[in-house]
Amino acid sequence: MPDGVTPPGTRGRILYAALELFAELGFHGTSIRDLAKQVGINSATLYSHYPSKEDVLAELVALGHVGHFNALQHALAAAGDHPSEQLVALMRATVFSHTDFQLLAIVANNELHALSKEKAAPALALREQGLQMLYSVLRRGAEMGEFTVADEVLAGTAMASMGLRVASWFGPDQPYTREQVADNFADFALRIVGGKIPGCC
Repeated sequence: MPDGVTPPGTRGRILYAALELFAELGFHGTSIRDLAKQVGINSATLYSHYPSKEDVLAELVALGHVGHFNALQHALAAAGDHPSEQLVALMRATVFSHTDFQLLAIVANNELHALSKEKAAPALALREQGLQMLYSVLRRGAEMGEFTVADEVLAGTAMASMGLRVASWFGPDQPYTREQVADNFADFALRIVGGKIPGCC
């Protein structure tokens, strides 16, 4: 997880332990007893920090989605004025958030379904805002003649889905660096909409 986002002490240790267990066994495959044992506390102590196992997952899901959305915002703000540059920035930010914080990305996305509608709502809202950010770039690119987009929602969904899966396969056993993956995925996204980096051939 990113530095400084987890609470100190036992509460933070619970989150780190849950991150490992949920990524390996899934939310439903992890018991409170498993989680307490991993932290080195008893179940009663765990409940004094989190009312339920779902609340632990909800905090991890929130951390993952907030981190990813913030990365997208920062990338877009730092990009140039051209939609092509903005699309590249968004795709690279997506890849990096999934390569640099793999377990968090896996848990935040794969276990989101285990949350109640109420607890999942904040993460789903951030996910939708991120998609709207991408759709806006695609729409503007089409209006400016930089992109050819038959359906911005389908194109954006394909790009987002492509980035989403990176956390599931990227790792030291792969012959690619994070930068290579980010650059190639940005190129794939541009190809989907017939775009290119300004100044490039």
